[in-house]
Amino acid sequence: MKVLVVGGGGREHALAWKLAQSPKVQAVYVAPGNGGTVLDSRLENIAITDVKALREWATAEKIALTVVGPEQPLAAGIVDEFRAHGLRVFGPTKAAAQLESSKAFSKAFMKRHGIPTAEYESFTDAAAAHAYVDEKGAPIVVKADGLAAGKGVVVAMTLHEAHEAIEFMLAPNPEFNPLGVTHNEGGARVVIEEFLQGEEASFIVMCDGKNVAVMATSQDHKRLLDGDEGPNTGGMGAYSPAPVVTPEVHGRAMREIILPTIKGMEKDGIPFTGFLYAGLMIDAEGKPKTLEFNCRMGDPETQPIMMRLKTDLYDVMMAATSGTLDQIELEWDRRPALGVVMAAHGYPLNPRKGDAIRGLVKGTEMPEDAMVFHAGTRKEADGTVTSGGRVLCVTALGSTVKAAQQRAYEIAQGIAFDGAQYRKDIGWRAVKS
Repeated sequence: MKVLVVGGGGREHALAWKLAQSPKVQAVYVAPGNGGTVLDSRLENIAITDVKALREWATAEKIALTVVGPEQPLAAGIVDEFRAHGLRVFGPTKAAAQLESSKAFSKAFMKRHGIPTAEYESFTDAAAAHAYVDEKGAPIVVKADGLAAGKGVVVAMTLHEAHEAIEFMLAPNPEFNPLGVTHNEGGARVVIEEFLQGEEASFIVMCDGKNVAVMATSQDHKRLLDGDEGPNTGGMGAYSPAPVVTPEVHGRAMREIILPTIKGMEKDGIPFTGFLYAGLMIDAEGKPKTLEFNCRMGDPETQPIMMRLKTDLYDVMMAATSGTLDQIELEWDRRPALGVVMAAHGYPLNPRKGDAIRGLVKGTEMPEDAMVFHAGTRKEADGTVTSGGRVLCVTALGSTVKAAQQRAYEIAQGIAFDGAQYRKDIGWRAVKS
């Protein structure tokens, strides 16, 4: 069977790498892919990003399954386009993807269906937003309504930071957009919500419209610097499993968040298929609230999760696109996995491109317990160079989180490019506990 993975980041490299391990898969294409997928003889990059052109190519090539990685093509309706032409595709429709593409839609949905989340208000008028922040005080959270590659959330610890975020997100000049927000129809909008305290975790499931298969738990590290300092990023590293998701928290998340969301979407006439990612804030009493929904696997959570998955991902995807996920039981490597993101100079606001990367080896030459997944890389005649903000995710398995941490950092230290930056404390909560 031929499989297509849509996207070019670390998440897509990990999904393609895992799908290529299936004995039922003869070829895995990645559109557009990156400098790491081009190095893997089992993968082939396809330089197509337009949705219609990609659908035409998939039809001509008789692609048996398409897996959509990033949020942008989902929000653009790639699943609707593929399904309309009889192609099997895993992901949510454009309407269902609003759970991620519109924070206002997502928050209104949660409020309507009684799904625990932070109190909030949404604004298109900057003056009203500023007045609301002044009334509520800091800390407070300001979110862009549209997609922003994981950078459209500002956790403002001061009123100044909150007001600045509003100015960034509701700027009247469309050319002034430092966060790279893609505004939805109706123009710029912000959601301002209460600051929740606790520990974050990523709770990801696969959905076929009715049934769910729960992925291994994980925890992302959003802040740029050690000790959870610095600006928010798309994610500087992750590990799996997340000890904070105890069996009790797991049960509550399923009962109070995941299943009500699947049932609520079906009730609203928008059945959800694809990956559903609930970003949870878990308080001291073990009560989870929903920080956000994503309609795809997290990045960099995908990398350690795929390292631990033992079940054939192709079989799982076929069940998910056949409405039979209830017949699938996922099997996981008992060893924890941890991934360290190596980012470009200037990330997250002004990442530099074109720096030569030294110390890389082909993925097929990596040991069984480790893998370097590429994200912002490009293959050139004389080697691989940086081409984006998050460049690599160095991922390893270990008998404990600490062992996985040590293994990942050991490999990361052998890779270099000018201006490289990465946190030295990924997994610190789990190691500390």
